[in-house]
Amino acid sequence: MAMEAEQRRYISSEELKRHKSPSDLWLSIQGKVYDVTDWVKDHPGGEIPLLDLAGQDVTDAFVAHHPASAWKHLDRFFVGYHLSDYEVSEVSKDYRRLVAEFSKQGLFKEKGHGVLFSFFFMAALFSAAVYLVIGATSTWAHLAAGGIMGFLWIQSGWVGHDSGHYNIMLSPSLNRFAQIVTGNCLTGISIGWWKRNHNAHHVACNSLDYDPDLQHIPLFAVSSKFFTSLTSYFYEKKLTFDSLSRFLISYQHFTFYPVMCFARFNLFSQSVILLLSKKKVPGRWQEIVGVILFWLWYPYLVSFLPSWEERTMFVIASFVVTGLQHVQFCLSHFSSTVYVGQPQGNDWFEKQTMGTLDIACSPWMDWFHGGLQFQVEHHLFPRLPRCHLRKIAPLVKELCKKHKLQYSSVGFLEANKRTWATLRTAALQARDLQNSALKNLVWEALNTHG
Repeated sequence: MAMEAEQRRYISSEELKRHKSPSDLWLSIQGKVYDVTDWVKDHPGGEIPLLDLAGQDVTDAFVAHHPASAWKHLDRFFVGYHLSDYEVSEVSKDYRRLVAEFSKQGLFKEKGHGVLFSFFFMAALFSAAVYLVIGATSTWAHLAAGGIMGFLWIQSGWVGHDSGHYNIMLSPSLNRFAQIVTGNCLTGISIGWWKRNHNAHHVACNSLDYDPDLQHIPLFAVSSKFFTSLTSYFYEKKLTFDSLSRFLISYQHFTFYPVMCFARFNLFSQSVILLLSKKKVPGRWQEIVGVILFWLWYPYLVSFLPSWEERTMFVIASFVVTGLQHVQFCLSHFSSTVYVGQPQGNDWFEKQTMGTLDIACSPWMDWFHGGLQFQVEHHLFPRLPRCHLRKIAPLVKELCKKHKLQYSSVGFLEANKRTWATLRTAALQARDLQNSALKNLVWEALNTHG
């Protein structure tokens, strides 16, 4: 063993950082250095997570997002170097022990009966909505059908989310089928777009310039740091803070809930933009066919309603109810700690806990929140089926307490208050900025010579 250690070749973390471009991309896992330049285009999780963490040791992120079977594929990327200054923090040691313990207990493989229940529940919701549209004549029944359709989209969203993190079905091909059905066909949203967006979010949780889930200029800004027109590394463009952005953000605490009622239109447009773009989309034609099917059956169902007034009412009810899900997405992160810059592999655990918020609720409400009320636990163990998140929550809380890390868990109402307060604070800062700009303009006009 001593001879083997002597023969090892080492590079420093500083040297590793030099290899972080798309054409020269190295990573370290447990101190071993890998060249994944040619693997980026084939990475199942997309190229963005690799690019965001390029030139770093990414052990914790790798452990979180990959099953044990992934380790056997690493050797083909090994470049023969080890990190000379590789260290593991006490937080990371405890985190990796938890991952190993959950794996030993089989928690990553035991999915329970939640998925089966979800499919039956979705089938019941879809049948009820169709029956009330076609078989009922009451205006109130048609309005209820729209609301039921919204609840159906919420439940299909949870299933699509779970299937993107782990196989909810017996095989990868069936899992892919479930993704296309619950995402593209049932809701009109590209599961490929969602995975690309969501994987970037998980890796760069609450980074203002790397996390797409916080980049909503010109409508919303959770921090005044957006007022400097940050560059989005996800959208590959500058998030320009102009006069329109300043005006809209100045009132964002009032417009937040109305916008969330129709936020699904943004998901529709983003799906179409990606599917028609030149970016790589695995199974592009499956995705396109699925979205087309949605835009065939949904308008056809709406056409059975007797008047344009009731059709409009049905569509609005569908979107408003689904807006609850979009609100929840925001509650989990908008009021949490944010930062500017590239995500780092050496504080991955800390960034995940400080950037997320749990929603405390009774067990009987788990179906409504889809498991994402345990946002801290989900971000730390994204491959863990939602049926185990409540069980492991005390262990995560204990680990955070041991290392004096932030662990936030509040009720649904308090989470809304915090989100609204965050938006209001940024809105008032935008107004002050606008007023300051106006004052400066007046001062310059009054003090101009000539």
